Order: sequence, then C-alpha cells, then structure tokens
Amino acid sequence: METGWIEIPSEERCRQLIAEMGMMEHIVAHSLQVRRLALFLTDRLGIPGLNRELIRAAAHLHDITKTRSFATHENHDETGAELLTGLGYPEVGRVIAQHVRLESYFPSAIPTEAEIVNYADKRVLHDRIAPLRGRMTYILEKYGRSLERKQEILLTWQKTEMLERRIFDRLPFAPEDVERLLSAADSA
Repeated sequence: METGWIEIPSEERCRQLIAEMGMMEHIVAHSLQVRRLALFLTDRLGIPGLNRELIRAAAHLHDITKTRSFATHENHDETGAELLTGLGYPEVGRVIAQHVRLESYFPSAIPTEAEIVNYADKRVLHDRIAPLRGRMTYILEKYGRSLERKQEILLTWQKTEMLERRIFDRLPFAPEDVERLLSAADSA
C-alpha cells in the first residue's frame, strides 16, 4: 500500500512476513499489543501529519527479527530495520530501528511515529499493557547484565519517562488509564 509517497506493507503483508520469519507466538502476541496501544494513542492524539499506517506497520513488525536474534545474538532493532528497508519499506525500517532507543528524543514539537512506537513497546510487557515502571524494571533485570548495559537502560528509562509526559500532556487521560480505556474501546 502506498501512503503519501511512503511504501507501507498492508496488514496481510505484515502477517505474511511474520509467518515467513517464524516469529514465536509470544513475540507475535507482544507485537499485536504494541500495535494496539500505538494506534490507540495515535488516534487519541489526533495530530495532523502523523502517519497512522506507518505506525501500524512498524508497531506490528518492530520485533520481526527478534526470534532469530536468540540464536544469532544480533541487535534485532538494527536487523529488523535492514530487513524492512531491503524489502522496499525504508520508512518502516527507520521506525523499527528506533523501537529500542530513539535516534534523538523530541526532534520536533509534536510526537513522531518513532516516538509513539518506541513508547508503546515500553508499555507492553509480554502480551499485556503494563505501567512504564513495571516494563522498564523487567528490561533492566533481563538485559542489564553488565554495568554499562544497566546504565544505558537507566538512561533510556529516564528518557522514556520524559517521552511519556510529552505524549500524555496532549491527552485528556493519564498513562495509568490506558489499559481501562483500551478495554472499554474494545467493548464498544
């Protein structure tokens, strides 16, 4: 699907890529929740110019190479970006490249697609929406094996807290209301 000169994979193409890559079911479930939250925030923010389809595809595919990274020890954010870029979706790749760590924080006056996908990923623990503190604590415990890595994660945590404030300053509800509001939206 072409959207504003940007080639973006359709929902069907995203599912096909996930199947081709043999993504583990729990990673697929995580990715679907990240997509769900990212789109919820995008729709509520209502920022003109924010590319909803780019957010949809990047959130859905953000962990596209994570399953194989368990064996290869590759940086799945980098290889996921390379994969999508090589398939002709460079803008999706650019957002995927930033789902672990943003290239720059607050590059514009309004939240960007990369910021929304990055933040949504930081709020989904496995397949459920969690408070930022819970998710970041999990990341610190799971991936903070060295002092250097712990420091990187703590810096990312601090920046993500700032990102959360940046996003929610534009919304009529608080971060802790998201799960309840999403459930209500699903029921409607």
